Amino acid sequence: MKSIQVMGAAVVLSVSLVSGLASGLAMAHGNASGVVKERMELMEEMKESMKSMSDIFSGKADYNAQAIREAARVIRENSGTAMTRLFPEGSVHGPSEAKPEIWQEWDRFESQAAQLQRYSEALEKAADNGRASAAGSSSNMMGSGSMMGSSMMGSDSMMGSSGMMGNMMGSAGPDEEHLSEMPADMVFRMLTDTCSSCHTRYRIEE
Repeated sequence: MKSIQVMGAAVVLSVSLVSGLASGLAMAHGNASGVVKERMELMEEMKESMKSMSDIFSGKADYNAQAIREAARVIRENSGTAMTRLFPEGSVHGPSEAKPEIWQEWDRFESQAAQLQRYSEALEKAADNGRASAAGSSSNMMGSGSMMGSSMMGSDSMMGSSGMMGNMMGSAGPDEEHLSEMPADMVFRMLTDTCSSCHTRYRIEE
């Protein structure tokens, strides 16, 4: 039961932070232009999808697998190369909040954008699996040291080689088959961790 409560709190916290970051971008839309405006609009669209899924996974809305699939599709279509193409080198004009580390660590940035696409695609497939809490499998799958125990904004995310999933499945994380078989809220947690990890490293704080 404790791990279920931790998961619920973590989901709410994760998306609250992601939404807050994206909201900051949305406020700057009026002064943005060109590719900077495009990527702000992309982030705003993704934020709305994350919020709709957060409401479901936190219990504010009834579980709706189709709604999860649709929201995850939006994330998938806006991540990967669809995201990285909106970050041409030096595009820091106007209200851009992109850190120069994006281009200094381009391979890593690309990898995180691809990871975002991978997890959102997996969530589309896992939507029918329901919540871990509903299946009563939270404690079995997450263990006594819940993967939710690590701070979302910490440098040691579960995406890293020392993360629980990295230890279980290798540094690349779970393969596609494992991801698609996981409870949907666990995949959603991976998705929000990926978002926050990228924001923490590559976005200028206000």
